[in-house]
Amino acid sequence: MAGRYLVSLDLENKKCLVAGGGNVAERKVRSLLECGAQVSVVSPVITPALASMAEEGLILYRRGGYQCSDLDGVFLVFGATGREEVNRQIADDCASRALIVNIVDDPAKCSFYVPATVRRGSLSIAVSTGGKSPLLARKIREELESVYGPQYEEFLEMLGALREEVIKNVSDPGKKKKILEDLLSDVILDMLKNGRLDQAKEMLLGAYHGSGS
Repeated sequence: MAGRYLVSLDLENKKCLVAGGGNVAERKVRSLLECGAQVSVVSPVITPALASMAEEGLILYRRGGYQCSDLDGVFLVFGATGREEVNRQIADDCASRALIVNIVDDPAKCSFYVPATVRRGSLSIAVSTGGKSPLLARKIREELESVYGPQYEEFLEMLGALREEVIKNVSDPGKKKKILEDLLSDVILDMLKNGRLDQAKEMLLGAYHGSGS
């Protein structure tokens, strides 16, 4: 099998379909909502949590079995019905419409896989095994979670704001490159990695102001 091309999809306000109403489908729905997607669920029955989401207007829910018309206007699809023949039909229908689809527990019918992901605000670190071993991807993700702690979220917000200021205000390419490198010196990164967020932020500001920006 050829290598997979990893991308980061913008799902904000995109219509996404989850076919299925069990615990796996619920996890997929939650991950889509975190990305700002407009989520529709179709299933004869759904979990209490999904029912609550539907009542609150967080998702659209149609009670019943999957139909090809459920794909109308959809950008991305998850097949998690727990029924092989239905999931196969979903995959075939998506292929005919050139829609990207993930069929849970059936890599051969997936046009994309969901990587195990560490999220720290705007920082996302994805681990994929190309569908060969989701368990290995999860274990690696757990290791990364201990390395890249919550402090990275706040640090990255500050770093991003300073980077924008440098790009906007520094016209000399060489100076701009030097400043951006100083903002991510090994000393600053070591402090951040060791959980010394306040000191890392102080040094970040020092590097920014010391550059003459």
